[in-house]
Amino acid sequence: MTTERMERIIGILSDSFFPIVKAGLVYTIPLTLITFTLGLILAFLTALARLSDFKPLVLIAKFYVWVFRGTPLLVQLFILFYGFPSLGITLDPFPTAIIGFTLNKGAYSSEIIRAAILSIPKGQREAAYSIGMTKWQAMRRIILPQAVRVAIPPLGNSFISLTKDTSLAATITVTEMFQKGQQIAAVTYEPLWLYMEVAAVYLVFSTVLSYVQNRLERRYERSVAT
Repeated sequence: MTTERMERIIGILSDSFFPIVKAGLVYTIPLTLITFTLGLILAFLTALARLSDFKPLVLIAKFYVWVFRGTPLLVQLFILFYGFPSLGITLDPFPTAIIGFTLNKGAYSSEIIRAAILSIPKGQREAAYSIGMTKWQAMRRIILPQAVRVAIPPLGNSFISLTKDTSLAATITVTEMFQKGQQIAAVTYEPLWLYMEVAAVYLVFSTVLSYVQNRLERRYERSVAT
């Protein structure tokens, strides 16, 4: 590689760095936070539905999880963005991404939460009932605080995975980091270096989130121990 080519590549990477990071701060991070929060709420409700005694609700929850865990996220996004207009339902790219990621992550996270709840020994429920607690009181005061401790590591991994999965939003024209990298690469004709730069930014984001996850796990363990 010649010195002139190297200088050109360095210049391109330098000029593209802040637009890529800006796309991450404006689209990638908000998309991740919004969909993870909504997905977590949906997952909790789905997990409770799966554990309920009301059979129709159990069947609906099982069907939802089956569909969204059994089909690719990319296909789900395409159905929402490119398929729904044929039914007269047209959504903007960013809301479509929020809906698609929320439904997908809600299905996966519901199984994490359900497994965490089921991991708590049955005897603790029975002990709570024996002292007069209702089912909801036992769930809120005894089961859920312990289930949270079990669920934090896999949910943290799911959050980090979601941060990377948001790159799929580029396929429905959301201008997040990967889409911005594609746009710049199309102009500069340096896809290798641009995509490596995008990957490096994703790596930084994931590393920071992993650090936060580890701190959260240690802090929660200490609070439980005390």
